[in-house]
Amino acid sequence: MDSTLPKKLLAEFIGSHFLVVAAISPTILGYNVLGASIPFTVFMDAIAVGFILFALIETLGPISGCHINPAVTLAFMAIRNTSVREGSLYIIAQLLGGFTGTISSHLMFYHIVPTFITVSTISRPAGCYYGEFLGTFALVLTVFLCVKNKPKFTGLAVGLLVGGFLITTSSTMFANPDVTVARVFTYAIAGVSPFDASIFIGAEIIGALAATLVAGVLLPLKGASQIGADHSWLQPCAEVKNS
Repeated sequence: MDSTLPKKLLAEFIGSHFLVVAAISPTILGYNVLGASIPFTVFMDAIAVGFILFALIETLGPISGCHINPAVTLAFMAIRNTSVREGSLYIIAQLLGGFTGTISSHLMFYHIVPTFITVSTISRPAGCYYGEFLGTFALVLTVFLCVKNKPKFTGLAVGLLVGGFLITTSSTMFANPDVTVARVFTYAIAGVSPFDASIFIGAEIIGALAATLVAGVLLPLKGASQIGADHSWLQPCAEVKNS
C-alpha cells in the first residue's frame, strides 16, 4: 500500500474544498452582500477562482498532483498515469471536499442567508452544455501540455485559463464534475439545477476524454513513465526556476 496515499487524499480534499469556496463565496459576497450586478459578480468570481487555483496548484501540486477535478483524474486514469484504485479514491476525496466547500461558503454568510444546504433551481440554457465540453477540453489539454513540456509557470497557466474561461464560456466554466455537484446545493447565483448539472457532468467527461485523445496525437502519452508519475510537473514556481 502506498504510504503517501492518505496525504494525497487529504490534499485532494483540501484543494477541492477551497476551490468550491472560491467558486461560490465571491458570488454570495458580490451579489447578496454588496449588491453588485450579475456581470460584475461573475468578474469577481473569475478573479477569485484564477488566483486561488494558482495558489492551490503551487502548494498542493507536489503532494497529490492537485487534480482537484474528477475530469482530470479520469484523464490520468485513461492514460494509466493514475491507477483505478487511487483515482477512485481521489474522486471520492474531491467530491467530499467540494460538498463541504459549499457548506463552508454558506457558513461564512449565514448571517445574510441562514441556510446550510439547499437545492438550486437555476437553469442553464442548452448552449451552456457545449460551453462545458469546450471548457473542460481546454483545461485537460492544457494540463497534458504542461505535463509534457514542463513550463515554469504551470499553476499560473491553469489558473489564468480557468479564470479567463469563466468569463468566456456561456456556462461560466464549471469544467469540473466535483464543482458541478457542489454547486447543485447552493442558493448562490453560481448554482445549477440537478437536471442541468447531470448534463454538465456528461459534457465535462466527454470533453476530458476528447482532450486526452487529442493530447495523444500531439504528445507521446504512453503511461506514467512519459509524464512523471511523481507529479514533478507541479513543483512550485520557485523550485522550478532554481532547478
